[in-house]
This record gives sequence, structure tokens and C-alpha cells, in this order.
Amino acid sequence: MRVTGVSSESVWTGLSVSTTLPNPSTRPGLRLPGRVTLSAGGADVAVRHIRLGLVAQVEPEDPDAPHRLLQYHQVPIAGRFVVPAGRRRAVDFAMPLPWETPVTMFGGVPLMSLRTGLRTEVSVDPDLDQGAMVPVLVHPLPTQQHILAALDTLGFLMRQAGLQHGRLPGVEQALPLHQRLGFWVAPLYAGPITELEVIFVTNAAGLEVLLWMDRRLSLAGVTHQSISRFRVWHAGADRRDWVATVDGWLRQAIDRHAAAAAPADWSAMIRESAHVSRPPDEPVAPGYGLGGTAGGAGVGGGGGSDGT
Repeated sequence: MRVTGVSSESVWTGLSVSTTLPNPSTRPGLRLPGRVTLSAGGADVAVRHIRLGLVAQVEPEDPDAPHRLLQYHQVPIAGRFVVPAGRRRAVDFAMPLPWETPVTMFGGVPLMSLRTGLRTEVSVDPDLDQGAMVPVLVHPLPTQQHILAALDTLGFLMRQAGLQHGRLPGVEQALPLHQRLGFWVAPLYAGPITELEVIFVTNAAGLEVLLWMDRRLSLAGVTHQSISRFRVWHAGADRRDWVATVDGWLRQAIDRHAAAAAPADWSAMIRESAHVSRPPDEPVAPGYGLGGTAGGAGVGGGGGSDGT
């Protein structure tokens, strides 16, 4: 799926606002370049500020509540200024994307129904207006790409993809949401588990992968769940045998799933899974934490490198 540029335009009282992205394709950790253009009508327009926000539809923490749009990241790009009557004012930006930005593309096509939009907020005395959203196509980082491709090679089929509002207990997160990818279990691993969910929590140094396994015993009406955590670094991602790595994670997680009685509290499962956070060949990277600083990867026009 190739998109060369997208834009949105909103017309408010006395002011027209257009947001343009020359390349909406990007990755977590990159800067997303674009331009906001404001055009005044017959009178001067005083602008208090311009902010950009990333917006997505999320599932609430309460399963009975409806889905809703959530602005999960916001960046100011301009303070006070005046757009003279009949004139235009352009504000260029390079918005940094959080490392935890949900992935919405895989293999060049949209990932199920996941969508992320860029919304422009213009505060005009005395009102606050929010313009139409511009679609942003978030491609996976190399580490995420390799893991998803390995699951595909091993026979897992993605059945659902969603965003969950709320934070995972015991896991450092910068955003108030996390992404869940559900898979039909590959025949090689069927039996011990019937469902697999994968959760990525990313920062500049690496990626923490949570494997949520479920076995539903339909006749007994019992559900047995377990969560295992693994950590991998962006550095050296292209030199790793990812099929063997992911297969090793799955086998460790299945062994733990079969051996342990599942706690009733899923929060406890996440905390207790921390002791299996690293496969035997994984070194400990100094200073690694899930709140690291952004560097950059590169699909669109942003700068930097992805750390690989």
C-alpha cells in the first residue's frame, strides 16, 4: 500500500486550517513531518496555540463500555501569533512518535481494523477547535516485523487486532494504552493452548514481548490462562534466527502454561511472569528500561536510525 501524501482541511469562523503529511508512512520512534496552513478571512485571527494529537479507537477497561476515540499522544507545535486578514501562515512540524505507537500496517496492508489519525487542535480566541484527522500509517519496527513474520512462518494466523485502554501492571509504559494481537494457534502448538495474544511494549533500546496463552476447556467451562514475558534488543535484529527465537519463546511459555496453576488475578500473572523475561542467549543491556529516549527508525521522512 503506497501513499505519497495526505491532507485534511477544516474551515472555522474566519479561519481555514489545512494539515498535510507528505508521507504518512512511518514507524514508532520516528519524526512525522508535515505542515499546518492557516488562512484568515476578512479579519485578523489571533491564534493561541496549535497542538497535534495521535488518536485511535480503543477498547475501554470496562468490557461492557463502548469503544471510543482516545487521544493518546499530544505535542505543541506553535504558540501565540496572528494570521492577518486575507493572509496565510504555514507552520512546519516534525512530530516525534512514541516508541509505543501502535502498529497499524503489516506487510504493506492495514492491520485488521486498526487505524491511527493525526488531529490538529487550533485554539483561536476565545474558542478551541479540533480539525479533521489525517490518517497515519504506522509500520512495525524491524524487531516487531521479524516477530510477526516468524509467527506467520510457524503457522499462526492473526484473527484480531485491537487497542486496550489502560496500563499493564508491572510493565513500564509511556502511553495510556497497549496493543493486543490475537492469533489462531498453529497446529504444531495446538493442544496445550487454544488462543495466543501477543503484546509489544517498545522503547529505544528494545522490545518486551508478552505472550498471553489461553486454553478453554469447553466441556468443563474452565479457562486456564498464563502470561510469559521475553525481552529482545533492536541491536543485531537482522542477525538473529527469528523463527528459532520465537519457537523457543513459545515452547518456554507453553511449558510454564502447562506446569503452573493460573492465578485468578491477571495482574499477578504479568508480575509473576517477569522471571522468564529473557531467553538463555539474551544478554542484559546496561541501562535498559521501558522508558528510554527516542532515536528513530525510518519509513517516512523522519530522521535518525532504528538502533539496529
